[in-house]
Amino acid sequence: MPYKEESRRARLGNKKANYYAEELERSRQFRQEYKKLKWGVAAEDMPWEDSPQGRIKHVVNEQMDTKECCIDMYQQLLPPGGRSGKHRHMPEELFYVLEGRGYDLHWDVQFDVQDEYSWSWAEKAKKYEWGEGDLVYIPPYTTHQHFNADPNKPARFITVTNRIVKAMGYDWLDQVENAPDYKP
Repeated sequence: MPYKEESRRARLGNKKANYYAEELERSRQFRQEYKKLKWGVAAEDMPWEDSPQGRIKHVVNEQMDTKECCIDMYQQLLPPGGRSGKHRHMPEELFYVLEGRGYDLHWDVQFDVQDEYSWSWAEKAKKYEWGEGDLVYIPPYTTHQHFNADPNKPARFITVTNRIVKAMGYDWLDQVENAPDYKP
């Protein structure tokens, strides 16, 4: 008997849609546009930005018309004794230290899902030291900040985040505190 009831429910309604046909057309258009995108970016074509996060050089970004569809990557430069802005974002982050030494402060996220998302962050930060050749992992939506521990030399690292999470609808980016040298 349960099959007959389910079969009856499955046949209810008379609304019509063209979702699949529209998706086929979007895909066809995307493939045409994709052919025009760049395979790579020369170093001199990677734009610098003085952002709330600090001084960054975009290696790949969704606005740079590259074939890359999944990640954003930038190089960050921290001046001697400097620090980045403090921020958090939904996708996890990795960064690879090219030069210098320093540390990160991470305020881990705690969340609950009942009727809606509820977020809070650890009151006390965890400290992670890093140096040339190190890879640092930052979990999703963790509030974090980078510090250059050397008062005489700059620190430089490459940061990578996945933009798929944003495409899924979780475009959550919060700038908690601006980098000290940022001037809007």
